[in-house]
Amino acid sequence: MTKVFIDGSAGTTGLQIYDRLKQRDDIQILEISEEKRKDNDARKKFFNEADIVFLCLPDVAAVEAVTLVENKNTVIIDTSTAHRVSDGWAYGMPELKGQREIIKNSKRIANPGCHASGFIALVAPLVENKILSPDEKLSCFSITGYSGGGKKMIAEYENSERNSLLDAPRQYALTQNHKHLPEIQKVCGLNYAPIFCPIVADFYSGMEVTVPVHGLNIKNVREIYKNYYQGGVIHFADNDNENGFLSAGAFSGRDDMEIKIAGNDERILLIARFDNLGKGASGAAVQNMNLVMGVYEFKGLNLI
Repeated sequence: MTKVFIDGSAGTTGLQIYDRLKQRDDIQILEISEEKRKDNDARKKFFNEADIVFLCLPDVAAVEAVTLVENKNTVIIDTSTAHRVSDGWAYGMPELKGQREIIKNSKRIANPGCHASGFIALVAPLVENKILSPDEKLSCFSITGYSGGGKKMIAEYENSERNSLLDAPRQYALTQNHKHLPEIQKVCGLNYAPIFCPIVADFYSGMEVTVPVHGLNIKNVREIYKNYYQGGVIHFADNDNENGFLSAGAFSGRDDMEIKIAGNDERILLIARFDNLGKGASGAAVQNMNLVMGVYEFKGLNLI
């Protein structure tokens, strides 16, 4: 029986991880009392008793939490931004070439960011196959449900007396310093960070990441995606069953990701759709945990 502790289990990501694990018979969830939740001595005890610890904390708290772990066998899966570009931490996206084995054998795993997961799934295979140059200056727009903003944003959107401006999509990270940019640039091997335009809209969960590019051969890109993503959480789809539209909420409640291509050989749209709480956060964390445990990689995931 694998012992698991979720530090920050009251937050959105922590709650989603808990929901995916609570019915499993191969896991014992170590639960801390509400009054001890911020007690470092109590947390330290759980950290060092657990086989696997999920950190669902703000960045500063996640860095501090790692210092409390003294058990060399404890595996940490950090869902914050804190360690995604840090040395000694595996990047938790097993679909990338060679990454599955690295994750399996790592004690420190950084879970990818939600927007970053879509961008990297689209761009990394093309850079790796020399279809896109590392010097490419890309742009990206990404629309997400409001649950990606955590409890505070969820409360704002679900308040019956909310500001009417929340009724329409809202762009943010206007300074072009979004926290996902460092991992996007490093993992994709890009020399320039993309111009990134994230948008939050009035729906609970779901995400659609789009990277527009010029001058690529659609047939070549399609074949790369088909060969790169086979039999896993990320899959390529050619179908159009929405009459020329693509809903950002199509994968709400799911843990997989769909890759699509639209456009023509002059102007192409590379598109990833998934749930910001699923493959964009908690689903990905559980997938990484399964790899570490050596069990079926997709156990407990909703792949429909």
